[in-house]
Amino acid sequence: MKVTEHIKQAKGKTLFSFEIIPPKKGNSIQELYRNIDPLMEFNPPFIDVTTSREEYVYIEKGGLLDRKITRMRPGTVGICAAIKHKYDVDTVPHVLCGGFTKEETEYLLVDCHYLGIQNVMALRGDAMKHQNYFEATKGGHQYAKGLVEQIQNLNQGKYLHDVMEADGCSDFCIGVAGYPEKHIESPSLKSDLKRLREKVDAGADYVVTQMFFDNQKYFEFVEAAKDMGIDVPIIPGIKPIAIAKHLQLLPQVFKIDLPEDLITAVEGCKTNKEVRQVGVEWCIQQSKELIDYGVPVLHYYSMGKSSNVQQIASAIF
Repeated sequence: MKVTEHIKQAKGKTLFSFEIIPPKKGNSIQELYRNIDPLMEFNPPFIDVTTSREEYVYIEKGGLLDRKITRMRPGTVGICAAIKHKYDVDTVPHVLCGGFTKEETEYLLVDCHYLGIQNVMALRGDAMKHQNYFEATKGGHQYAKGLVEQIQNLNQGKYLHDVMEADGCSDFCIGVAGYPEKHIESPSLKSDLKRLREKVDAGADYVVTQMFFDNQKYFEFVEAAKDMGIDVPIIPGIKPIAIAKHLQLLPQVFKIDLPEDLITAVEGCKTNKEVRQVGVEWCIQQSKELIDYGVPVLHYYSMGKSSNVQQIASAIF
């Protein structure tokens, strides 16, 4: 079932969902299952699975360093299929511009269609570690808008190099990212909202936001999006702070602000166990206020660890 259909069937009730990252290559999927198992009691209608782009590794060969491309966390589509089969839950693979040609993207989407996966998250992705700015893969998309357009074309039976008439065309529900505190590369929030409007006009069905810790920023973002003519569901993405280093890492990586009350509470902790509890309690209050606002889904960034999300969900759902 599509994410938008789940939202419609909920009739105003806030749903619970979460996002996981694939295990590193060579690791078993069982660890992933162990982190998913405790969250299934909260009946998530869908689970997101992230995709990692390629990385460069250097291998010594004859006294010289040979640069090779690798992917540390492969298997997003396979993991989605495994989770869908094991838990009878819809899965949402993340599809990236970065690291993929248009042809590779088409193959991935065809595989998703064969497996009965009805939802995809269309993302540009980040720059590689050695790049100052994002650079499109040769033969790939520069922006998520182009990726959304490709997925919509596939929904209409329009493949890259031919048009196929078939009764079983894909009908993907397409999610895209939104940024309550604007994208790191955008010159302004208004400019960023224009880009979001372009993705919606291209065929995006819903939006999931980057993490935020001040609900007012989300409320203002939603109202500004409505004023821009964006009328699809906007799902808040939430992450509980878990370690003291998050005070520096999250603003640095995601260019987001942390509320002073949260900063003070974390700085007053003596151990990361105490920090984790502060993060849980903050997230519970965030979640309650967002439910009162009427959000369609609370989407938690679990990052492969479920214990704190389980504690939050137990207090909310």
